[in-house]
This record gives sequence, structure tokens and C-alpha cells, in this order.
Amino acid sequence: MDRKQHWEDVYRQKQPNEVSWFQPKAEISIALIKASGIAPADPVIDVGGGASRLVDSLLDAGYRDVSVLDIAAAAMAHSRERLAGRAAQVNWLEADATAFTPPQQYALWHDRAVFHFLTDPADRSAYRKALDAGLCSGGHLIIATFAPDGPDTCSGLPVRRYSPEALSAELGEGFVLAETATETHQTPAQKEQRFVYCRFIKK
Repeated sequence: MDRKQHWEDVYRQKQPNEVSWFQPKAEISIALIKASGIAPADPVIDVGGGASRLVDSLLDAGYRDVSVLDIAAAAMAHSRERLAGRAAQVNWLEADATAFTPPQQYALWHDRAVFHFLTDPADRSAYRKALDAGLCSGGHLIIATFAPDGPDTCSGLPVRRYSPEALSAELGEGFVLAETATETHQTPAQKEQRFVYCRFIKK
């Protein structure tokens, strides 16, 4: 499967509010970002956040160094259109997270869209390599994945489900788990999906 083509097709065929993972506001992510205590000038990246509305909330909260990484240009096009003039305040990065060379180090790395799709160990290893290069020492990592009782497929693709303990084991000893949260996400089709959120601190 061509991963990039898959996600380009998704966002060409559907509006962002029609996909199952759509959130009008990323409330848990925002709360965890606030809990991290990072400053408005600190660099933040939202991985897989092309069509997410988290970027809107980050700009509203005064964050001034915001990057959005997505494999699909079509996903980011939706956000650019929505943000209009404010889109110029965001660093838009089109790349596969497993082949991403970070242009800088970030104080906070957020991912509610990518990691649980990485079912191949080689892809997870490549993601961790990018993460290690892109997150500064002492930086915060927020990852949301499907919970153990969440779906085992999404957008026609298999996923890996995680508990906080399993996610900690996957990331390794370089990351300390600071807090967790759970979410029962209501999809636009009125179905429930269980998510687990984890905030880690890089040693």
C-alpha cells in the first residue's frame, strides 16, 4: 500500500468533519499541553495534524512557534483554508513521520494521528529515530492511541492498540511517563472509540 496516496485520497474525498477521528476541539490534548508548562515561545509540533483543529487552539493560546507535520498535502490544505491569513504563522511540513528529518528540536511533540497506524516494527523504529532527533532533552511527548478496548482498524487500515504501560515499553527508557488520560471519542457517525493519552518527558 502507498501510505501517502491512501491519506491524500481520504482528504480529497472527505471533509475533515466527516472522518471518524474528527474533533471540534482537542480538549484533552490542550489540557496536556497546558500541563507541560511550556512557554508560548517554545517550539511545538503536531505530528499527523494536517486537518486537525489543534493548531487553531495553539495559535489562540498564543504559541508562536507552531509546526504541523502531515503526509498528506490535501489534509494541510483544509487547515490552511480554514485558518486563512493565520496559516502564514504555521510551519507546514509535508512528510511521512517515519522518514522525517526534523529541521529543529521541539519542546513539545504531539501525535494523535500517527503512531497507532505503525504496525510494522521497522516503521515504529524509524518514527522513534525522528522523535529522538526532534524532541529536546526535557521535552514533552504527548501521544494518543486507540486504547486496548478501542478499534483494531481505522480508515480501512489495521492499528496497534496500547495501554500506557505498553506505550511506555514501546518508547523505551528514554521517556518517563508523567500522566495519562482516557477518552471515549464520539465519531461523526455517533460511534464510540476508546483512546488513551500519555504525556512523557524525555530524559
